[in-house]
Amino acid sequence: MELMIQEKSFGNSLLLNSAMQPDLTVSRTYSGPICLQDPLDKELMTESSLFNPLSDIKVKVQSSFMVSLGVSERAEYHGKNHSRTFPHGNNHSFSTMHPRNKTPYIQNLSSLPTRTELRTTGVFGHLGGRLVMPNTGVSLLIPHGAIPEENSWEIYMSINQGEPSLQSDGSEVLLSPEVTCGPPDMIVTTPFALTIPHCADVSSEHWNIHLKKRTQQGKWEEVMSVEDESTSCYCLLDPFACHVLLDSFGTYALTGEPITDCAVKQLKVAVFGCMSCNSLDYNLRVYCVDNTPCAFQEVVSDERHQGGQLLEEPKLLHFKGNTFSLQISVLDIPPFLWRIKPFTACQEVPFSRVWCSNRQPLHCAFSLERYTPTTTQLSCKICIRQLKGHEQILQVQTSILESERETITFFAQEDSTFPAQTGPKAFKIPYSIRQRICATFDTPNAKGKDWQMLAQKNSINRNLSYFATQSSPSAVILNLWEARHQHDGDLDSLACALEEIGRTHTKLSNISESQLDEADFNYSRQNGL
Repeated sequence: MELMIQEKSFGNSLLLNSAMQPDLTVSRTYSGPICLQDPLDKELMTESSLFNPLSDIKVKVQSSFMVSLGVSERAEYHGKNHSRTFPHGNNHSFSTMHPRNKTPYIQNLSSLPTRTELRTTGVFGHLGGRLVMPNTGVSLLIPHGAIPEENSWEIYMSINQGEPSLQSDGSEVLLSPEVTCGPPDMIVTTPFALTIPHCADVSSEHWNIHLKKRTQQGKWEEVMSVEDESTSCYCLLDPFACHVLLDSFGTYALTGEPITDCAVKQLKVAVFGCMSCNSLDYNLRVYCVDNTPCAFQEVVSDERHQGGQLLEEPKLLHFKGNTFSLQISVLDIPPFLWRIKPFTACQEVPFSRVWCSNRQPLHCAFSLERYTPTTTQLSCKICIRQLKGHEQILQVQTSILESERETITFFAQEDSTFPAQTGPKAFKIPYSIRQRICATFDTPNAKGKDWQMLAQKNSINRNLSYFATQSSPSAVILNLWEARHQHDGDLDSLACALEEIGRTHTKLSNISESQLDEADFNYSRQNGL
């Protein structure tokens, strides 16, 4: 395979503001419940490489095999990195979890009022499409042909932002938002793909993760464990999201049962700031929420109402299920310029409040006071760490005057622009090429170069019996590929997978040119092309 790569420009999709000064980041493990402003911390800090630029690239894929499939003329794409915070994919004795150390104290720890749900809708027909809940990581892929011809449906998705209806049972914790898609009585002829973000640090050794569905009576029932073999649905667990192939709409969520105390939840930690009513005071609010885009979006929405500004790029904290609490401290406040109110520099949150934090954004508030009104610059460190666990440092360096402060973008722009896409533009793989791939790999092959190898080359290695029950296993595999690559559109990876299989031109010749031309014509006519 020949790859022609041309560097175009530089940018970093991991960054919100590439013009910001490098932050100081440290990851350490502690073994005792200390809460001190240690001057040695300064010497242990090292500059992070997060701010190294990544290059946008233009990739054109050409190979003899892909040319035969007709991909070469359509496999050219431009990779453009957008500024974003998020990408655009575990002891049975946990039934009673209490801190082992003395009862923690919590100061200025409060909960914010919440909305009941986020909701989006779109009208879809036989050509299918994609419905995206902006900036939440939740999406729905409706394949071409899933809705009968000459029919159209208004399809909706919503995310519950109120009190979870799924009440944790014993050691089980909620790892994702509760996502509803409907209408519930809609019948599809091809499985649709629902993408739900989760906050688990995925490992089959530490977590037992389940997909659950709410019944019409309001009860939650287990659909399957993600490691189970099932012919009714399929779950593919990626590091930050779970892609589920389903044939019925409803309300779904992911739960996790920790198998060991090494089970880890990923938390998003962020600091916001704003002036208080007293002109000399400045408020810092430090959030620790599940690492899902929708959880952070709720924080952003609340902070906008309060006039808060994000002061540093959020970071990930790996929170272990070891029953130890979380400590949040403000360090290195400039002397003679600022002071923090007594007894509030270090706050502690009980383990259970963090581990089961599924209801409302968890945050601690700190109040700083300037000695004189002429002080407009604030620099300090926010230390968030779990006792006997992971630590993150947020480096705050900002102006308290809005006119002088740099703006940090919250989310990628493409998620906010097109919540619903219908027809061909919703899919990365052109329909005519998709037809050729399915016709090629759905046919059994004595050498095993069929849909099973297509699945294997796309990292689908388990529960293959689910695909065997489908009328076109290759089509369902490609639907799953579309769901996993909705943001990157990585046609190069698909081309490489097909090339590795090495299908011969002889097999492809079984599809006559007239058949392909007729399929392309019908598809163009359906789409008004």
